[in-house]
Amino acid sequence: MDNASSTAHTAMSRALATEAVHAGREDLVEMGLHAAPIDLSTTYPSYDVAAEAARIDAFAATGARLDGPPVYARLDNPTTARFETALASLEGTDSAVAFASGMAALTAVLLVRASMGLRHVVAVRPLYGCSDHLLESGLLGTEVTWTDPAGVAAAIRPDTGLVMVETPANPTLAETDIKALAHSCGEVPLLVDSTFATPVLQRPVEHGARIVLHSATKYLGGHGDVMGGVVACDEEFAAALRQVRFATGGVLHPMAGYLLLRGLSTLPVRVRAASATAAELAARLADDPRVARVHYPSVGGAMVAFEVHGDPRDVISGVRLITPAVSLGSVDSLIQHPASISHRIVEEGDRHAAGVSDRLLRMSVGLEDVEDLWADLSEALSGRRGAARHAREEAGAAARTEGGTAPA
Repeated sequence: MDNASSTAHTAMSRALATEAVHAGREDLVEMGLHAAPIDLSTTYPSYDVAAEAARIDAFAATGARLDGPPVYARLDNPTTARFETALASLEGTDSAVAFASGMAALTAVLLVRASMGLRHVVAVRPLYGCSDHLLESGLLGTEVTWTDPAGVAAAIRPDTGLVMVETPANPTLAETDIKALAHSCGEVPLLVDSTFATPVLQRPVEHGARIVLHSATKYLGGHGDVMGGVVACDEEFAAALRQVRFATGGVLHPMAGYLLLRGLSTLPVRVRAASATAAELAARLADDPRVARVHYPSVGGAMVAFEVHGDPRDVISGVRLITPAVSLGSVDSLIQHPASISHRIVEEGDRHAAGVSDRLLRMSVGLEDVEDLWADLSEALSGRRGAARHAREEAGAAARTEGGTAPA
């Protein structure tokens, strides 16, 4: 396949659903293929050493994709390039660069800006817990200033390299006006983590963002069986990201690239179907006296967050059809307690200040029938299953203690 750099679009000429099916696959008919091939090679033969040296020098100098066949899998891979081409088309950016995970993608972005002497980041909470931790910990030598959207302009310094926001936010589903925030950023690039929305529901670059981040593990893959991350951006920034990816090794495996490309083809259908179910569940939860508050974004989506009057752990213990697990965006529904798991790494005071209460539950709605999901969720909200499970656990603990097996 020809490299992806020339195929990105600032605006799609085809409908999103059509683009999701065909982007990154335009050359298959000419190749006599229907499904995209998987290239698992780690290295590639070359008999012209001088020409190969010149190509490697060109990459080292510019980070641009190499013309001709690949050299080494850490530099590029044809299968992964197809996914990058397709995602850039869906987001309306020049390019996209894929990584082994969403955190590897964010790390590369921060390293690119830090390499320019721009180590300061302005960020809006809440973010995904590990994103929060990466910024707060200073593991990459970065410094972060936390603020609300209204305070972004005042927080920017001469060494600010990035403004970061997640909208809808994880896990509260709080929304930020991207256009207004981009205006506040001035010349500083705005990075939008758009994992929850996907390009089906929002395209941040159309509102002024310059960098779009996805945990591709979630909706882009869509089946809970592939891990990856991707950054959609202009070609200049993409070139720098490729250089960081080559140097640090956070590459996306070609099998993952294949699965993500396949996932994109059904992305609009999956997101719209799950969003319809999520909206219905959010409405029912809002009318349920056992629920204190419901969070559902105006942009829509398949995520629902809600706070319960009782113990949220009883709800987690009480689900049967819904899986109690981290992650999101799969065809099956998942539920988790952010304060205990996904945002446990964030300091308690910071969690609470960002709206992540101890009674908040986050549900990723899948493609099951809404009535089946509601029956399971309603029964879990009653607390009967959770209470019964806790009683069994306590009885078992007591029996072990009496038997002398409890730890000293």
